[in-house]
Amino acid sequence: MSPETPVRLVVPAVLNRVPLVTPLFWVVKVLTTGMGETMSDFLVKHYPPEIVVPLGFVFLVAMLVAQFRLRRYVAAVYWTTALAVSIFGTMAADVLHVGLGVPYVASTIVFAVALAVVFVLWHRSERTLSVHAIITARRERFYWAAVLATFALGTAAGDWTAVSLHLGFLGSGVLFAVAIAVPALAHRFAGLGPVLAFWTAYVITRPLGASFSDWIAVPASRGGLDVGTGLVSVVELAVFIVLVVVLSMRKRDVEVVPAAA
Repeated sequence: MSPETPVRLVVPAVLNRVPLVTPLFWVVKVLTTGMGETMSDFLVKHYPPEIVVPLGFVFLVAMLVAQFRLRRYVAAVYWTTALAVSIFGTMAADVLHVGLGVPYVASTIVFAVALAVVFVLWHRSERTLSVHAIITARRERFYWAAVLATFALGTAAGDWTAVSLHLGFLGSGVLFAVAIAVPALAHRFAGLGPVLAFWTAYVITRPLGASFSDWIAVPASRGGLDVGTGLVSVVELAVFIVLVVVLSMRKRDVEVVPAAA
C-alpha cells in the first residue's frame, strides 16, 4: 500500500428491528389502532369472549415469536404484530371494564402506571428509550412491552373521554386529533426531546384511531354512523394490506444502525 492510498475504516452496522419513523409510519399506526378496536368489538360481540380473547392472546404471542426470530425489521411481520397488539390490547382493556367493572378512569391510571414502569426499567437497563437503536433482544422486549402498554392505555383513555366524559366518539376523536399535534409542535418549536415527543404521540394514536373508527362503526343511538364494526374492519384491513405492501416494496423505513449503538 502506497503512502497516498487512503485508509477507510469500516464501521460495522446492523438493521434496526423496528421501522424508521416516517409520515407513512404514523398513517399505518393510526390505521392499526382503529382496526384493532373494531375487530375486537366485532369478535367479542359475534363469538364467545371466552374463546376469542384467548385466541387473541395466542395470535399476539405467535406474532411476537415471529418478530423476535427475525432480528430485523420486516414490514409485514412488524405491522401484523402491531395489529395483534392492538386487538388484544383492546380486549384486555375491555375485560377490565366490562368483565371486572373497573371504571375507565381507573384502568387509564393503571395502564399509565404500567407504561411508566416499563419506561423506568427500560431506561435503567439501556440508558435510552430511543427507537433508533432497537438492535438487541433485550431492547426489543422492552420496546414491545411499551407498545402493548400504550395500546391498553390509549384504549382506556379513549373510552374514558368518549363515554365517561360524554364527549362521544367524534368529539373524542377531534380531541385527540388536536392533542397529537402538541408533541409535534413542542418538539419543533419548544425544544421537547424527540424521545418524549415520539412516545407521547405514540400513545395518542391509539385513542385517535379508535375514536374515529368507533364513530364510523357504532349505531346512531351511540352517536355513530352505523356502518358496522365488520364492514369497517374489512375496509381498514384492505387499506392496511395495501400500505404494508408499499412499505415492503419501497423499504424506505428500513433503518441501518451502527453496531456501536
